[in-house]
Amino acid sequence: MPRTASSARRHTGRSRLLRITAAFAVLVALAGYLTVQYISGNKGVERCTVQSADGSSGRGRTYRLSLEQAANAATISAVGTTRGMPERAVTIALATALQESGLRNIEHGDRDSLGLFQQRPSQGWGTEKQILDPVYSAGKFYQHLAEVPGYSRLPLTVAAQRVQRSGFPQAYAKHEPDAALLSAALTGRTPAALTCMPTQTAAGPADAAKVRSALVRAFGKGVLPSSGKAGDGASGAATAGTVSVPVKAARTAGDGGRAQRGWELAHWAVAQAESLGIDEVAYAGRVWSTGSGWRTDRAESGTTQVRMRLVR
Repeated sequence: MPRTASSARRHTGRSRLLRITAAFAVLVALAGYLTVQYISGNKGVERCTVQSADGSSGRGRTYRLSLEQAANAATISAVGTTRGMPERAVTIALATALQESGLRNIEHGDRDSLGLFQQRPSQGWGTEKQILDPVYSAGKFYQHLAEVPGYSRLPLTVAAQRVQRSGFPQAYAKHEPDAALLSAALTGRTPAALTCMPTQTAAGPADAAKVRSALVRAFGKGVLPSSGKAGDGASGAATAGTVSVPVKAARTAGDGGRAQRGWELAHWAVAQAESLGIDEVAYAGRVWSTGSGWRTDRAESGTTQVRMRLVR
C-alpha cells in the first residue's frame, strides 16, 4: 500500500532522530575515551614499538603497545629469564597475559580473578596484594608452567591451558605471533628492537636507588655488584645521574650469551623509562633516548655494561 505524505514525513523524522542519537552516542563515547586517556596520562596510547630482526628493512613484523603494556611485558620476561626459563616459556607467559588482561595489571575480572594473569586468591594463587604485584604473579605463572611435562614442546594453547584452566583455551593462540615478537626482543635475542616514547616529564630528579631496587626485584640480587650499586668503570663507583649495570651471561637455557643479556637489560630499561625516570640507555654501540629512539654511537661500542642516564 502506497505511503501517504504524512507517513513519509514521520518515517523521515524517525530516521533523522536515529541518526542524531547515534552521532551523539559516538561523541559521548569519544569524549569518555579522551577523558580517561587524559586522567590516566595516556597509558593506553601505543607509544612503544617492537620490530622483528629484519624490521629495519621494511620486511619484518611490527607490534605496537602502550607504555604500561611494555613495562609489564618486560617484567614478565625478566622474571622468566631470571628463573632460568627459556624464551619459549616467556612467549607462553606473554601470550597468556595478552589474552587474560591485555598486559594490564587490572584489579577486576571473572569472580575474584586479578592482575596480569587473572589469578584467583580463592584458588591458592596468593593474596590480592601479591597477585597485583607483576613480579609475584609472573613468578607464580612460571612456577606452574615449569611443572607441566614437556611444556616447551607443547602447542602454546595446551601449555597455557595446563596452567590457567581457562574456559576458552583456544583464545591464547591468536596472541602467539605478537608474544613471540615481544619475547625475542625482551629476552635480548633481537638487538635494539624495542622503542618507547615516554610522554611525562619527571617533576624532579630521578632516584637511582629506585632504579637499582627495580632491577633487583625483576632480575634478582645478582644483577648488580655486591656493593648494591652499579657504576661506570672497573672501580664500580656510581656516577651522578647514571646507573650502569655490568653485563653477565644470562642463566636462560640456549641464550646468546653476554650480548643477549645486555640487550635484555637495555630493553627492560627502555620499557621502564617513564616510570623510573630514565632518559637514555646505551649498550653495544647503540643509544636510545626519549624522543628519538635508537641511534648508532661508536663511543658506546665494546662496552660490557648497560648505561642508564636518569632525568636530572
